Amino acid sequence: MSLRVAPAKPQTTTYSHIKTASAPSAPGIHDTLRSGLGPDPLTQQESGPTPPLSSHPLEHRLKQWEATQDTLRMEMLRRTYGIAEPVRRQMELKIVRAGTWRPVSLGGNVPNLHEEILRGKDATITWEDVFTGEDQAPLVGFHDEMERKLKI
Repeated sequence: MSLRVAPAKPQTTTYSHIKTASAPSAPGIHDTLRSGLGPDPLTQQESGPTPPLSSHPLEHRLKQWEATQDTLRMEMLRRTYGIAEPVRRQMELKIVRAGTWRPVSLGGNVPNLHEEILRGKDATITWEDVFTGEDQAPLVGFHDEMERKLKI
């Protein structure tokens, strides 16, 4: 295993979001008059729809950043303390993720404090910590949610 700090670069350095021919006077801009409004249905049936990794290479690397940091942390723990330490931490993380459930009315959307401590993220504040999306969630009563959970 390597001690990679940043995620590997799976894509090429050039990027084009357009798979069809572009306008000759403006490369990279979709030419609607020559190519039509959408993808060609004949070429899409032959090759099949292949979803891209992301809309931009930087976005893909940012999504892979957390996994790379976790891999680096576990590899450093393995080299320092042996294989038992990363295995123990992964087991604890799995137990914490599986055993925690809180109703939405009591803030069930917020990340688990135990999981944040095990991942080393308890001292950081991210966008998701502030904007949890509770304003868009439907209002569900506590008793209704408990009845649904317990299948009463």
